[in-house]
Amino acid sequence: MIFAVESSCDESALALFDPARGLCGEWVHSQIDLHREYGGVVPDLASREHLERFGPMLAKVAKEADLDAVEKIAVTVGPGLAGCLAMGMAAAKALGLLWEVPLVGVNHLRAHAFSPFIGVHQDAPAEFEERFAALCPHLGLLVSGGNTVLFELNADRGIRILAQTVDDAAGEALDKGAKLLGMPYPGGPLVEKQAAKGDPGVYDFPSGIAEKADLRFSFSGLKTSLRYRLEKMTPEEISAALPDLCAGYQQAVITQLANKTRHALESGPYRSLGLSGGVANNQALRARLGELASDAGVPLLAAEPRHTGDNAGMIAFAAYADPGGCLSVDTFDPALPLAR
Repeated sequence: MIFAVESSCDESALALFDPARGLCGEWVHSQIDLHREYGGVVPDLASREHLERFGPMLAKVAKEADLDAVEKIAVTVGPGLAGCLAMGMAAAKALGLLWEVPLVGVNHLRAHAFSPFIGVHQDAPAEFEERFAALCPHLGLLVSGGNTVLFELNADRGIRILAQTVDDAAGEALDKGAKLLGMPYPGGPLVEKQAAKGDPGVYDFPSGIAEKADLRFSFSGLKTSLRYRLEKMTPEEISAALPDLCAGYQQAVITQLANKTRHALESGPYRSLGLSGGVANNQALRARLGELASDAGVPLLAAEPRHTGDNAGMIAFAAYADPGGCLSVDTFDPALPLAR
């Protein structure tokens, strides 16, 4: 059994994973309400909240799960906010001493990369290795508030970066766009909600680097385009056009993600397409990636909604599925990259 601790940003999360059965339990405390009034995550407040929450959460887990069966502890060592990472690592080290079990460090981004395979394992734990190999090479798109990465994952667990953003991440662009439109934090889901009621054809926004062969992502120009458009509109006009503005803005983000992914998918012998990270919960993006996978004749492996954000379930799973990618628990790197 693997016990996992995640605290890279504003979620305090714990999970228990059994290689023979899958995830046995997941516990998450979100800090969204705490940070909403500030318009974003405040690092000092986030780390203090982790300090206050991990104790009560562990007490709750001890009542609901058999922790005597734990043989390993996995903890996020990066990337993330330094103070928040430190809280999770301190908790994991204390538990390691108490339970006398080994600790392993997990790269938060690699955990996201493997998260679409949690369902593959859950369906047939005993057949996971065979099924994983059959789905590789795998093309993955990791889209979150801080990262936008297109990568190749091979059967030997090797990861090769194919493309990443040169400026803003897709999730960051959605949140900043929402802020320009007067929406509270976190804005990405609110943009999606408004976009569902709008017409994406009313407003035309740039969809990043146009050259197909250039797989780099870029979203800063999109945000600037929205700002210039809003400066020419009155508050009343913006309010009336909000659904259409959100629909056009969101479509520009999704179009860029889909176009780059399609080009990469057509360029390699991929056997599956994956979608992970916080923005992977966007239903319009999931639908577009589903169409790409269908056209290419490969399955779409999209992380379950509860595993798209910061969660300990994917940390525990990564410690099982990607043992060679595990790090020393003393690595502690707030800027740890997906692949070295």
